[in-house]
Amino acid sequence: MYGSNPLQGVKDRAAADVPGVQDLRDAGERREHAVPKKAVRIRDEADYDGVLIMRLCDVHCHFFSTRFLEILTGGLPDLPEADRALEVSHRLGWDFPGSADGLADRWAAELDRHGVARAAIIASIPGDEDSVAAAVRRHPSRFVGFFMFNPTQGDVGGRLRRALGELRLRGICLFPAMHGYRLDEERARDVFAAAAVHNAVVFVHCGVLTVGVRKKLGLPSPFDLRLGDPLALATTAARFPQVRVIVPHFGAGQFRELLMAVDHSPNIHIDSSSSNSWMKYYPGLTLDAVFRQALAVAGPERVLFGTDSSFFPRGWQQPILAAQDAALRAAGVSDEDRAKIFGGNFDRLFPLS
Repeated sequence: MYGSNPLQGVKDRAAADVPGVQDLRDAGERREHAVPKKAVRIRDEADYDGVLIMRLCDVHCHFFSTRFLEILTGGLPDLPEADRALEVSHRLGWDFPGSADGLADRWAAELDRHGVARAAIIASIPGDEDSVAAAVRRHPSRFVGFFMFNPTQGDVGGRLRRALGELRLRGICLFPAMHGYRLDEERARDVFAAAAVHNAVVFVHCGVLTVGVRKKLGLPSPFDLRLGDPLALATTAARFPQVRVIVPHFGAGQFRELLMAVDHSPNIHIDSSSSNSWMKYYPGLTLDAVFRQALAVAGPERVLFGTDSSFFPRGWQQPILAAQDAALRAAGVSDEDRAKIFGGNFDRLFPLS
């Protein structure tokens, strides 16, 4: 429906038998997934395991708008007030975002090109909610609107009512290490309370936090990594079991703690996005092993595919899809469960209205 599907013809890197996934949610129960051992010829290429067509949705894309660049660089003195975002784009080597509607159209075309049905797009700095809201209004069947929210800035209820009500956004993004608060304190609980009222998702960045665009522009990043604790998140998530929670990047270095939190709070979901370079903190860890363990604890219904795509001309990150699909195949994950991860879980969390 949305162009050629990128999951059709991804190479199977699992050359030998792969052990099945043990479901740790129910003691003693095992779920075995068969992995094809014989290649099937597709389009005259001999090393594919069959034609796979499934719906693809991306739960993690940043909408780096003109307004985002203006707010981000507001404190830099060596930029012109007029055409500030244009100058910043030149410095970064990015295409100028232009209007929110124009950027939304470009993202929709980019998703078409890669066969992506829907995507969550994030207003990646507080104050840029209107840009993402405009994109969602323009393409309501393609985009789900998320926005970064800082609960330390006061009037939590009023600001969230506007974003979740008037602007019709559906995901609140918390970055505690960036904004300096604990995930088990009252201000975080206020966010969850608003999410419960508006049936919104709370997206919480835990673990290591680096923001590439800040580094490129020489902006300071005095983040307190101690605050991105999945165990503190589990405390609050357990108080609001009706609120769905998404943690990106497999916990970004706090993988063990995230698995504990997921096991404790059944409303916490895992987002697989980015290159997952945090694995360097775990010698010998591989992406297929990460998926295997995440699925053993969370189950296939609580893992969602994401890329962490952000700016143009780079666009949507096809290599992330290829790497993650190969890892899931190597982990022996069935087509049915892969379909949930790559699109089904997204559609269930964010049904089209």
